[in-house]
Amino acid sequence: MAVYIHQLKLWPEFTWSGEQINPLLAEVRNRQSRLLGRMEALGFSLQNEATLQTLTLDVLKSSEIEGEQLNADQVRSSIARRLGIDIAGLIPADRYVEGVVEMMLNATQQFIQPLSEERLFAWHAALFPTGFSGMFKIKVAAWRDNTTDDPMQVVSGPSGRETIHFQAPEANRLQHEMELFIHWFNKNGNTDPVLKAALAHLWFVTIHPFDDGNGRIARAIADLLLARADGSSQRFYSMSAQIRKERKRYYDVLETTQKGSLDITTWMRWFLECLNRSLLATDETLAAILRKARFWEKHSSTILNHRQINILNKLLDGFDGKLNSSKWATINKTSADTALRDIQDLLQKKILVQEVGGGRSTSYVLKDFLL
Repeated sequence: MAVYIHQLKLWPEFTWSGEQINPLLAEVRNRQSRLLGRMEALGFSLQNEATLQTLTLDVLKSSEIEGEQLNADQVRSSIARRLGIDIAGLIPADRYVEGVVEMMLNATQQFIQPLSEERLFAWHAALFPTGFSGMFKIKVAAWRDNTTDDPMQVVSGPSGRETIHFQAPEANRLQHEMELFIHWFNKNGNTDPVLKAALAHLWFVTIHPFDDGNGRIARAIADLLLARADGSSQRFYSMSAQIRKERKRYYDVLETTQKGSLDITTWMRWFLECLNRSLLATDETLAAILRKARFWEKHSSTILNHRQINILNKLLDGFDGKLNSSKWATINKTSADTALRDIQDLLQKKILVQEVGGGRSTSYVLKDFLL
């Protein structure tokens, strides 16, 4: 039977190689500083748009890591309402989306506030408003109380074909383990908050104190510490989005670390390298935001109705699939004739063009973004 790091005598006295980690940390800190400087130069409205896009991505991808697909429009609308950002096409969100958003915003917007048992319980309750995870009733806003005959195993993959990565501590250890973790988290030490984010993520996932939702809460804890590292509640990069891209490697490193020693250099290296890649990925986000701003500046005097503005924003944000008149009518809850009139108007104004080789259904794209 495997021996896990939480079973070692010196747990949780983690160590890592400063010789390997410090150059990576310096690179990440430099990239963070440069990104924040670039964003400050953009102005308030574009900063808000970048924050909205980043938080939306963070919520969506953190859930995707666990195999859950959320409605992107609901997530974006929920975040915009809570942050007071004025966007077109706001829609209601279901209570599950609202709960996930509430947890993420509490972590990133209230990053100065200390961590507590009550705060973690509130996050957990927000994630599972019905008391169920899928079809299974779980213990909500409390530490898990599973028996030794039913150990908490950390798995990934589809139901029935899961891969077991490691086994978490027994339930009777949780109160003590979480008191240690929370005390360490709130203690003012000399550890850089970026390194603390990496360690907190690993430590919390290792304990796995809840029946479900541990991965999402671990990533929220890391995001809280990254916000502290930035000294800002505005988010311009998404660690969760990068972890989603590297999900297999994430679970591989996690599993290897759990079955190793308390020298967690490999985990710390992976976390910093992944974070660095997430910072590099913001170039695409920033380019999309600037492109959108230039588009609306160009068409600031163009007369458009609310349906057209709604669809144009969706195209600017990255429309899923091809836009045709039937999708236009469905999204805007309008008739096919009205949808066609809206599209014809945009064709005449040279904002949309008909896509070449559209097949059975004519589709349309933004003229400005044709290569």
